[in-house]
Amino acid sequence: MKGASVTIAGVGKSFGKVAAVRDVSLDVRAGEFLSLLGPSGSGKTTLLMMIAGFEMPDGGTIRIGARDVTQVPPNKRDVGMVFQKYALFPHMTVADNIAFPLKMRKVARAEIARRAAEALALVRLDGYGARMPAQLSGGQQQRVAVARALVFEPPVLLMDEPLGALDKKLREQMQIEIKRIQEQLGVTVVYVTHDQEEAMTMSDRVAAMNEGGLAQIGTPGDLYLRPNSAFVADFIGKMNFVEAEYLGSDDAHAVVRLGERTTLHTPRGLNGSAALLAAGAPVRLAVRPERLRLAARGAGGDGAIPGTVEEAIFVGSFRVFLVGLDGRAGEPVHVQSPADTAQAAFAKGDPIDLVLDGAAVHLFPGG
Repeated sequence: MKGASVTIAGVGKSFGKVAAVRDVSLDVRAGEFLSLLGPSGSGKTTLLMMIAGFEMPDGGTIRIGARDVTQVPPNKRDVGMVFQKYALFPHMTVADNIAFPLKMRKVARAEIARRAAEALALVRLDGYGARMPAQLSGGQQQRVAVARALVFEPPVLLMDEPLGALDKKLREQMQIEIKRIQEQLGVTVVYVTHDQEEAMTMSDRVAAMNEGGLAQIGTPGDLYLRPNSAFVADFIGKMNFVEAEYLGSDDAHAVVRLGERTTLHTPRGLNGSAALLAAGAPVRLAVRPERLRLAARGAGGDGAIPGTVEEAIFVGSFRVFLVGLDGRAGEPVHVQSPADTAQAAFAKGDPIDLVLDGAAVHLFPGG
């Protein structure tokens, strides 16, 4: 099996007055695992349904490999599809469910038996062919759905929230299994999810969607470490936002003020926004919990922000501190610290200095 590229150019789709997908262009590489990630209503499932052919775009083109499939019906696109609801035929055995796409393609009976057995082995369900779907666990049913989608060797596999009905532990196991199968076969996967951890775990690249548009595309590391907007910064992982004032810049730094006593110098160009701001403009300073540090009050040095520990939460290998900043209302700042470090000893009610790693700070326009 060899994966095919998927090329989406200027695709849009509206339902009445609601624009579900807005002028999206996206190139999925052959053999790539790409996730469409976003909140409910972001357009990710509508985009997937247009790739599958279940929805027709109002404009733009969709190509699979060199073939324009924009107006081709679903059964002629030669793509596999896996849904959250497994859509197995309850009256058929596991083997017959898997064989169904081959029967529809009028493959010879002996070839059907061979390929169905290979597909069962691929998803590690050898010996389960005679069982009925009702006799399988949720994870096993999902494996059968994957096997059925792959048995006719499609170059592209489309997956719409396929693990949403599984519990956390089983979902994590299936993430590893699906990625193993994808890498073994070399099939191109376009995977829809609202779960950012799932997307980060499985994907070669992630396309973050918001309000029908493509917000950012890149590797999981790109989106986590170099978000290009406050939306992506907030949606991918945990991010703290602190309101501040942009004072200007020198050759190497953007300078922001947090309250009357704290001024912070951050490297310019982290997201390109600082160059667009005028002195005195409001900004949102964004920083990950693991890039913050707690120090005893008065020991944080220049740029430290005084605050108080509101909660100290033990989470196994690390502790999470919720810190209220002195003189500031709003949500507490989250600080994540390894459980075996000295700062893990801080407790609820302790006055502290919050120390920011300037190199880890992102600036976004405020207001």
